Amino acid sequence: MAETSYRLQEIADALGASLRGDPDARVSGMATLQAAGPGQISFLANPSYGKYLKDTKAGAVIVSPATADQAQTNVLIMDNPYLGYARLSHWFDRTPVAPAGIHATAFIDPSATIAATASIGPHAVVEADVQIGEQVVVGAGSVVGARSRIGDCSILSPRVTLAHDVQLGQRCNILSGAVIGSAGFGFANEKGQWHRIAQLGGVVLGDDVEVGANTTIDRGALEPTVIGDGVKLDNLIQVAHNVQIGDHTAMAALTAIAGSTSIGKYCVFGGASAVAGHLEVADGVHLTGMSMVTNDISEPGVYSSGLPADKNRQWRKNAVRFRQLDGLARRIKELEKKFKG
Repeated sequence: MAETSYRLQEIADALGASLRGDPDARVSGMATLQAAGPGQISFLANPSYGKYLKDTKAGAVIVSPATADQAQTNVLIMDNPYLGYARLSHWFDRTPVAPAGIHATAFIDPSATIAATASIGPHAVVEADVQIGEQVVVGAGSVVGARSRIGDCSILSPRVTLAHDVQLGQRCNILSGAVIGSAGFGFANEKGQWHRIAQLGGVVLGDDVEVGANTTIDRGALEPTVIGDGVKLDNLIQVAHNVQIGDHTAMAALTAIAGSTSIGKYCVFGGASAVAGHLEVADGVHLTGMSMVTNDISEPGVYSSGLPADKNRQWRKNAVRFRQLDGLARRIKELEKKFKG
């Protein structure tokens, strides 16, 4: 494969960056500040890595105005270097492009409608009355359940499962192992025995949604589970039945959302966060990692609950003191009564 390189002026123009240095210098790849060589471009977004900027061997670096003078190489100056990196990364993406057409080993129900520009990979299954839009990719071994809809330019990586009656918007990206539309966790109890409730709703994903590897989104019990436009879900996330997630919310790995909870728009949930069922979380809420939400959150802001790690000896002392808090509170109340008396 021939190596592709780009002039720095070409990159600066595309990113809307100011170039300080040689406009004709060329780069053919991206790397970290520590590892980059003269033919590569890097970036500085996190101040923690600023110590590597002065000595980097990169041919160019994307930086903010505040750090541009620290670099000893060509610089592309942007207010948001991380956004510049995000956009430029696609120029060097070597992910194979799936060819249009249906692989000979795929199973396609005769009632399915598939655009001519779509790609259906080896051993994929497309069930009855499915509709697949233009330039959609259904990866090897993926299953698209009956009556599901996939919008234009969406991608299912290998081994994705869409159950029946799932709707994907345009430009969605579903990574390997994800299961969308599995039966929600619904049971009725009779004298200690559990009886499954049929999950009659589906799942609706908006446009530009990303679902990470091995993430699961359950179908609704009566109404669909709904994921808004631009939502980004990391790997290994559980979204239970009837959950509603607002537009452009992002959740890091191992987050779990219990059933019938409504999450607002533009929220950010740190890794291993958990939200109990039947709650409402407002727009603009940021949960730090390992937060546990057990009540409604009605105002935007940053919320935390998980305790950070400590040396075991100190942690054990704190755990003992935590168990003593109730008794301490009672003693304080008794002292207050005596002083008031």
